[in-house]
Amino acid sequence: MKVDVLLGLQWGDEGKGKVVDVLTPRYNIVARFQGGPNAGHTLEFEGKHYVLRSIPSGIFQRGQVNVIGNGVVLDPVLFMEEAQDLEKSGVDLKRILKISRKAHLILPTHRLLDAANERLKGDRKVGTTGKGIGPTYTDKISRNGLRVGDIAENFEQKYLVAKQRHIALLNALGGQTDVTELEARWMQGIDYLKQFDIIDSEFFINKQLAEGKSVLCEGAQGTMLDIDFGSYPFVTSSNTICAGACAGLGVAPRMIGEVFGIFKAYCTRVGAGPFPTELFDETGAEIRRIGHEYGAVTGRERRCGWIDLVALRYTIMLNGVTQLIMMKSDVLDGFDTIKACDAYEVGGKVTRDFPFSIEGDIKPIYTELPGWKSDMTHLTSEDQFPKAFSDYIDFLEQKLGVPITIVSVGPDRQQTILRAR
Repeated sequence: MKVDVLLGLQWGDEGKGKVVDVLTPRYNIVARFQGGPNAGHTLEFEGKHYVLRSIPSGIFQRGQVNVIGNGVVLDPVLFMEEAQDLEKSGVDLKRILKISRKAHLILPTHRLLDAANERLKGDRKVGTTGKGIGPTYTDKISRNGLRVGDIAENFEQKYLVAKQRHIALLNALGGQTDVTELEARWMQGIDYLKQFDIIDSEFFINKQLAEGKSVLCEGAQGTMLDIDFGSYPFVTSSNTICAGACAGLGVAPRMIGEVFGIFKAYCTRVGAGPFPTELFDETGAEIRRIGHEYGAVTGRERRCGWIDLVALRYTIMLNGVTQLIMMKSDVLDGFDTIKACDAYEVGGKVTRDFPFSIEGDIKPIYTELPGWKSDMTHLTSEDQFPKAFSDYIDFLEQKLGVPITIVSVGPDRQQTILRAR
């Protein structure tokens, strides 16, 4: 068997949680391969609303095994709070969730370092969620991190060494150094974490594949936030692309099967950073209002704009996308005209290739299409699509070169339409 990968193609917030939930019945295992609690995956079904931050989005289906992979960074406190809320909802989490020994731990001092580093950037702030993600990945790369597997032996000494190192850095940065309150709660989280099945996830997943089990790899954030290929430096601290699934779970590249690329029918971004198709007018505000475009974790307003096909072609190429999934199509139901950016004008020249930097004077070149002016939230099959919407899908497929196989017309898992390939 091969692993299938599901990831976002824009700046995150594409709706990955809902799609993982919808696709989970096809798989035996759902595995998260990167990111941390800065990612909020939202799921709605049976009149209930859930936001998952660290736990994979496959936990609500038929008891499939869910794995937090080695590429994830884990905050024991936020994990404990999230897990306890899920258990109150009737999810038998300790039975179905496994955690990689090699996943790195977010320490209380990582959060303080995050705040101190962001403050020093002044006008060049990245707009992080302040969850300590960046400093944790920094420690991982500099070979100073603590991992989940470290809690099994001499953990207090290992933690003390890491904490003292961080305090020295915080003193140099002029940041807060008192972690007494944060630390007490964090240690409770460590004790809670010990109750779960902590595994060598790379061996587990490869063994399951050898036995014919199916695996869905779940990514966090979006490709345009990838540390290498995103809109650097306004990016996250991990590889959000398909290759990140190999490093974040320990599977070989030849084991990758389908690659599901998720995008919105328009485009959004949270925090700082360039956004070529951003709308600063009433249209942008209307998309935000109708789409409830506010961060699932932070509550921050999302910046909204028209769909960017230059960026999408780039992210499709990087990930080797085999199937596209379009989310929030219904948000555009009431617009007379829909716009799609098919090229940029950069320095007076037109390009359809994504440039090294999208900061500065970049003018989006739009194609205008007629809106469908129809409520699609009640639709249940492709043959019910308004003609203008079908034409919009045809246009996107022609420009992107990959079939759109799933269309979402609302937040509930039932508002998902599978299209014939």
